[in-house]
Amino acid sequence: MQEEASYVCDACGEEIVIPIDVSQGTEQEYVEDCPVCCHPNVIHVHVDRHGAAEVQAEAEDE
Repeated sequence: MQEEASYVCDACGEEIVIPIDVSQGTEQEYVEDCPVCCHPNVIHVHVDRHGAAEVQAEAEDE
């Protein structure tokens, strides 16, 4: 089971490592501020049946 994954901030281009909490389900979506530039990103997490996580991020509509 994968415990961390990363995404690239849509605003500043930094790679951000995030923890993966599989107890929250295999399909997750939440908003997280970039720890570098504070820009809000919508994080999409998909965890497959083997525990591998795929993370994508996009700018939050303001």
